Amino acid sequence: MDRRKFIKNSGYTTGIMTVAPLVIKDYVSKSPNDSLNVAVVGVSGKRPRIRGMISGRGMVHIRNYADIPNVRVTAVCDVDERLFPAAVAEVEKLYGSRPRTEVDFHKLIEDKDIDIISVATPDHWHALQTIWACQAGKDVYVEKPAHQLIAEGRKMIEAARKYDRVVQNGITWRSSKATKAGIKFIHDGNLGNVYMAKGIVYRHRESIGRVEDSPIPEGVHWDMFLGPAPYRPFNENRYIYNWHWFWDTSTTEFGNNGIYRMDGARWALNKNTHPLKVHCTGGLFGPDSDQEVPNVMLATYEYGDGKIIQNEVRSLFTNPEGIERHNGTFIYSDQGWMALSGGSFRTYFGENNEPGPSMTEDDFPEEERTDVWKNFIECVRSRKWQDLDCDIAEGHMSAAIGHLGNISYRTGRKLTFDVETEKFIDDQEADSYLTRDYRHPYVMPEKI
Repeated sequence: MDRRKFIKNSGYTTGIMTVAPLVIKDYVSKSPNDSLNVAVVGVSGKRPRIRGMISGRGMVHIRNYADIPNVRVTAVCDVDERLFPAAVAEVEKLYGSRPRTEVDFHKLIEDKDIDIISVATPDHWHALQTIWACQAGKDVYVEKPAHQLIAEGRKMIEAARKYDRVVQNGITWRSSKATKAGIKFIHDGNLGNVYMAKGIVYRHRESIGRVEDSPIPEGVHWDMFLGPAPYRPFNENRYIYNWHWFWDTSTTEFGNNGIYRMDGARWALNKNTHPLKVHCTGGLFGPDSDQEVPNVMLATYEYGDGKIIQNEVRSLFTNPEGIERHNGTFIYSDQGWMALSGGSFRTYFGENNEPGPSMTEDDFPEEERTDVWKNFIECVRSRKWQDLDCDIAEGHMSAAIGHLGNISYRTGRKLTFDVETEKFIDDQEADSYLTRDYRHPYVMPEKI
């Protein structure tokens, strides 16, 4: 089928969403032409480039908001004061004004002039900062995965709904026109009877080696960095980016990059509930290092209707040939299969893998494309969280898939999950990984 004709027939030719008047925290209407003030939280990138470093996820937030009219980044927050000069310079270059800088997150949510909190902090901070921001009347963009622990998800949803907040989770490919068209192709039955999806992440990671504990560097607020996690002596290997590889702060590669694959798999299979059973195997291989979490994992999830999702990550050396071809989400049916990525899909049918319809983002006129940031701002202005490409409830369901795999790996056995109570069946050890003992004063509120 001709690609342009397929796009038209798929119903993905609508233009940019009409922007409605904004209703902010004090319920006073605000013109779409008025500026929205954004505070970006977390700007650090990867070690060891500290001086002049502008590679972190928070910098991605700063740059994307700059492409949206009448949106300004007016504050930058981080627990590492050494990062402020580069972040401030970037904001000044893009917005023409100097942002304020804060170390303490609470200073942001106490500021009535800030409309949006944009969270790009480590995973173990996502839930608390989102909930606190909602309670303070702020709308929130929170990076993927939505949370570190399954029990945090329901509290985030509760906070968003109770305080009528717009909370977008940063699974960015949810906004791709091509991805949406691929999902619609499946849901319309064009791929056949879908029975399985598999997500694959093959990505080489350098060993972090072994590093001794050391004094806290000047300008680093280590206690705030650890937040709800247990207190540990300062160690560079537990800090910038490498926090990904320790259980206190990590969601493993399942949460780091596998989240995209699992979100695509769940979306394609139209699963709006948790799997009933999960079994994960794997291990930590390669050079000796401080890393705690596994770098090879394979999980299988079984749903109530018998459909299956598989989740595979490998962070050691991978086959150099065809690496791109083997990364993504793959959906299988009784007639063929689809390769789904962040901005394209390809289909194949029959035993000879005859190519079927395919699409990339380039098949859409530029003026018709959107992204997760623009979608978020449109919904902040309209106050219609239902129009979000990745509302926090969607983010919770997709993050939970990776967390369930992590828990199965840590317990070393196949687990059965109660999808209503979000607890395991007769397994206190597995349940202990659903939440944590929050370290004072970084405590999850009992009442949202």
